Amino acid sequence: MTSPVDVTTLAELLRRAAQAEILPRFRRLGTDDVRAKSEATDLVTEADEQAERMIKAEAKQLWPGALFIGEESVAAEPALLDKLSSAELAIIVDPVDGTFNFASGVPAFGVMASVVSKGETVAGIIFDPMGDDWVMAEKGGGAWLRRPDGEAQRLSVATPVALEEMVGMASTGYLPNGKRAEIMGNLAKVRFLTNYRCAAHEYRTFAGGHVHYLMYNKLMPWDHLAGTLISEEAGAYARRFDGSPYLPHHIDGGLLITPDKASWELLRREVFTI
Repeated sequence: MTSPVDVTTLAELLRRAAQAEILPRFRRLGTDDVRAKSEATDLVTEADEQAERMIKAEAKQLWPGALFIGEESVAAEPALLDKLSSAELAIIVDPVDGTFNFASGVPAFGVMASVVSKGETVAGIIFDPMGDDWVMAEKGGGAWLRRPDGEAQRLSVATPVALEEMVGMASTGYLPNGKRAEIMGNLAKVRFLTNYRCAAHEYRTFAGGHVHYLMYNKLMPWDHLAGTLISEEAGAYARRFDGSPYLPHHIDGGLLITPDKASWELLRREVFTI
């Protein structure tokens, strides 16, 4: 399926915004350049706001009919998110995914964008400003690692393994209080658990075949639409906890992504008993 938004053009826009507004501020933020939103670890910086402002302005010129949804735009106007389910065309952007890392001087952050057409995610892009490359996908076209010099490498998820050999990532911070201890105990059944505090790099790692599962409980479209499509185009099986597909308008219901359906069912039964 061809995206109604040119993916290469959008990918280059993310790169320019990173070069102009994000990288010059990395490890150079002043005390007034970082603010807390919902809690002390939920941060926004001048880099987030200025990068989103630049991406939004150029996207509006390039695709004037598209609904633009950015993480910081929704923070300022929550009702904007309600328009996604009925939009003919939408561009969803996370200007700095991994803001806590970015503000802490940790070089694990990314810029993400997805394209939704008539309620379906049709393109996803994750740009790594530090590595200066993208992982991206259009629906039906596979998942790719692409570099500015034109080099491209097709991505594929890991080969399934036994439960005790699984290595993966789970975001447990938003699990229900009564379930968190149970899930953390269940995770002793897998080989290894980690969390980058950056969905952009977690999805890149998964789609590149380096880990066997991703789990998220809180779903916001700028965090997960691009990465889920990229993962599926790399061969993954992705479903919400009730087994239903993850759609652009979903903001709850959890998300579990694995190399295949059998791995999903095994992890859902033995570990993520939510």
